[in-house]
Amino acid sequence: MTNETAKDRDHVERAEPETLRLRSLTPSLTVGDVAASLAFYVDGLGFTVEERWEEEGELRGVMLLAGDCRLGFSQDDWAQGRERKKGVGFRIWAETAQDLDVLAARLRQHDVEHDGPKDEPWGTRSLTVVDPDGFKLTLTTPQAEAS
Repeated sequence: MTNETAKDRDHVERAEPETLRLRSLTPSLTVGDVAASLAFYVDGLGFTVEERWEEEGELRGVMLLAGDCRLGFSQDDWAQGRERKKGVGFRIWAETAQDLDVLAARLRQHDVEHDGPKDEPWGTRSLTVVDPDGFKLTLTTPQAEAS
């Protein structure tokens, strides 16, 4: 029998300087048309709206929820010009336990173009969409869990 306490068991040696340890990460995207993005993510993908931000009666942004994950977006104020590129070189990877074939069928019902679902050589099944501003979202499941 040892005199080890719960505090001793929970103590983990940390690198110095201490590394960053996050509990969540919430990307926030600047979009060209907040209403079009809202329809894409809510109707097409199935996110729910957690919060809406309005200014003078006009929708300026939202915080979306899918499971324990959040995704925010806000209306571009066009201060950097209307030709400002969005989504270039940016992809969000998200893992789900849901059937990607069922999600693909939902996307088809809402005329959302997508790539997949397909089995990847690294052992996942994936489904990729590109939102109205060019941001890519790839949903994955481990192949063993894929239906």
